[in-house]
Amino acid sequence: MKVKIGIPRGLGYYEYFPLWKGFYERLGAEVITSRPTNKEILEAGVRNTVDEACLPLKIFHGHVLDIKDQVDYLLIPKVMSLHKGEYICPKFCGLPETVRHSIPDLPPIIDGQINFNRSRRGLYKMLYHFGSVITGNPLKINQAYQGALQDYQSFLTDLQQGNLPRDGLWVKGHKKVGEGPDQGWRIALLGHPYLVFDSFASMNLIKKLAEAQAGVIIPEMLNMEAINRWAATLEKPMFWSYGRKILGTALHLAHNQSVDGIIYLSAFGCGIDSVVVPLFEKWRKGKEELPLLVLTIDEHTGEAGLNTRLEAFLDMLEWRQPRESNLPSHG
Repeated sequence: MKVKIGIPRGLGYYEYFPLWKGFYERLGAEVITSRPTNKEILEAGVRNTVDEACLPLKIFHGHVLDIKDQVDYLLIPKVMSLHKGEYICPKFCGLPETVRHSIPDLPPIIDGQINFNRSRRGLYKMLYHFGSVITGNPLKINQAYQGALQDYQSFLTDLQQGNLPRDGLWVKGHKKVGEGPDQGWRIALLGHPYLVFDSFASMNLIKKLAEAQAGVIIPEMLNMEAINRWAATLEKPMFWSYGRKILGTALHLAHNQSVDGIIYLSAFGCGIDSVVVPLFEKWRKGKEELPLLVLTIDEHTGEAGLNTRLEAFLDMLEWRQPRESNLPSHG
């Protein structure tokens, strides 16, 4: 009988699920995920999380509750750093402890630490920790990891080509976001992947833009070298990995005027977003400003209000186009 590994459909799931799935399936385990986010999952998460938690953290707790009784192990890594010299959001660092404190009667949690600020030797120890719940054979674990890396690279290639996961379920041949013969605006949609790719949390924002005949661009579609180059132009290094990626994307697109506007999807109370948005707005001052819409959401946000703001933003783009050359520059 196969060991069942449960992966909650939240936070790091939207970026690294193909990697974990390939790793554990190659080791002979069965990978089980929670259902796509819905009202029931969100409300369960809200009831079982501290009030100060952000929306993505509450959603993650709801996914843990949704899956915990179906699996032998829960995969909830302690993510410290994904890039040398950078750090990840604090919510990832203490995630296993937060879940244990909030939710009773959990199965064993695979909570190994992921920290790329450590040596390569630490990486191999980390891999063995994650694979040892299935096998104690280091060779099999390494082979599973190498195969999973190929799955992950294929996933990244698909993202660059414009294919997006629907609620984290990768569907080969899925229609590209914004694809169609009558494309209008080119809109950059920025934000953390666990908000952007979760259609319930984002209130189907990607679908709404596609229905408005807008071509959608996300950071994962762009060249990371260009993103990093623009992020490096800041006065001080951006040591938050998500912040560097989002801000570098915004600066790159604004400088090259390759989009008509930017929509930033943010969770209320997100510390990283509270830094990134003002930095970009400061950079825009004195330049030909690219229209920017910041949508801040939490569990109380109503879809009607989001729709109104989105419609007003698109109407503004339509009004602005024929008059743009006649608008005086700031100052």
